[in-house]
Amino acid sequence: MDEIVKALLDAAKSMLHPIILVIVLVPMMIALSIWVGIGWTYWDSWISGIQNAVLDHMPVDWVPFDAARIVSWLAGAIVIAILTPVVILTALLIAAIFAMPVLVRQVSQNDYPHLEVRHGGTVWGSVWNAMTAICMFALLWMATLPLWLLGPLAAPLPVLLSAYLNQRLFRYDALSEHASAQEMNQIFALAGRRLFLLGLITGLLYFIPPLNFFAPVYAALAFIHLCLAELQRLRSSEHRLPVPSS
Repeated sequence: MDEIVKALLDAAKSMLHPIILVIVLVPMMIALSIWVGIGWTYWDSWISGIQNAVLDHMPVDWVPFDAARIVSWLAGAIVIAILTPVVILTALLIAAIFAMPVLVRQVSQNDYPHLEVRHGGTVWGSVWNAMTAICMFALLWMATLPLWLLGPLAAPLPVLLSAYLNQRLFRYDALSEHASAQEMNQIFALAGRRLFLLGLITGLLYFIPPLNFFAPVYAALAFIHLCLAELQRLRSSEHRLPVPSS
């Protein structure tokens, strides 16, 4: 737990760096621009499609006088509810693919300057990891949709899915430059619980306006600090191992 608290505090400190301050809002602003533009273009067709689908399945003798207006509001709420996680998902993807190299460079130079670079990851590996994480998140989200019928009991689902996505998305990029492929696999196995717990804590920020504007970059920084600290600890423990006598 101490490692997670330290990673969160170090990430907050790193957020104050001038270069990181410049890019901190970029992923969310780009994601908002993309989906606001798409929403502006297709809003009427989305609303009318949902509205017609609902009205067509309502019993004729049950339809209230102002049903069209009520269903229109409901359709708008449904579209916004769908777009909100899509915007966050897009911001996370942008942060993972485009912002992570800059963030890793800044954190490593400032906090881990003597950590040896072993290039265990690749650009293709980063893209593949990001796409795999997004696809798995989407599949899990669809698979758990029936559980929403449980009402308030389903409230932890978005946070748990965000925790999975955070640790799956950021851990590879946090280590790909400095760790070897073997070291990356070791850390994923040994620090799995800490990575998930950090994903859980940072995932909560996505549901708290206006903190969700900063959450993707802050989560990325927290994972960089935790992963590089785990790598440093792993190498230190290996160096302390006794040399076998001949």
